[in-house]
Amino acid sequence: MEQRTTENISSPEAHTAPPALEVSGISKSFTHRRRETNVLNNVSLKVEQQEFVSIVGPSGCGKSTLFHMIGGLVKPDAGTIRMNGRAVTGQRGEISYMPQQPALFPWRTIEDNVLLAGEIKGALQDGAREEARQWLAKVGLNGFEQAYPHMLSGGMQQRAAFLRALLAPQELMLLDEPFSALDALTRSEMQRWLLELWEENRRSVLFITHNIEEALLLSNRIYVFSGRPGSILHTVDVPFPRPRRDEITDSPEFLKLKRQLSQWMREEQAKSEK
Repeated sequence: MEQRTTENISSPEAHTAPPALEVSGISKSFTHRRRETNVLNNVSLKVEQQEFVSIVGPSGCGKSTLFHMIGGLVKPDAGTIRMNGRAVTGQRGEISYMPQQPALFPWRTIEDNVLLAGEIKGALQDGAREEARQWLAKVGLNGFEQAYPHMLSGGMQQRAAFLRALLAPQELMLLDEPFSALDALTRSEMQRWLLELWEENRRSVLFITHNIEEALLLSNRIYVFSGRPGSILHTVDVPFPRPRRDEITDSPEFLKLKRQLSQWMREEQAKSEK
């Protein structure tokens, strides 16, 4: 098997608290009709407290499977998952999750959709509805509290879905390509919106995307996955200070990192297609 090394492009900051998420030596394979497919091989990564970390890699490299294992939906064949220093391998209900599609319940109002995660967890506190309304106003959904999902645009639905994950009682957020179904202009607007909202709130986030510019703009660190079986090929600590603005996307250092990441992605995609 090809030996892969992890490359750091800048020095990480020192951290004293246990990581919000620590994945150690995770491997997974699936068997279908007596044929075994290796999906992930010895994956180790971490999300420090209040970090925004992204995963990029070719299609089919096991990124979503990793999310399912972190969420407790699938058990790894080997390895451990820890959150805030506590072992949670195979346990459900430890994360808030935002999928590619908004997945809002059509029979619930936007306000009720936003409150759903806390309601399921039995963690709705006094004043939760008032807090939800304040957040809806903050994300540009003031006046849509009692609207239903079909009455909102795609971008507005994504904002509501993100807010549902943000207001969930779990500390760690997993975002699985949440902007992939949006047109280019709406996606760009949502990236700026998410950047501003995260810099205000600073939740711990693990984010999957195929968009390299998006990953560089939003992230503290980026893990580059190999083709199947997925493993960590490179680790990039993003050097740009916060708060970040659109102008950094035109800087020489940003463009250099974008070219390097694009090259790695093309190489891995080409390998996976052979």
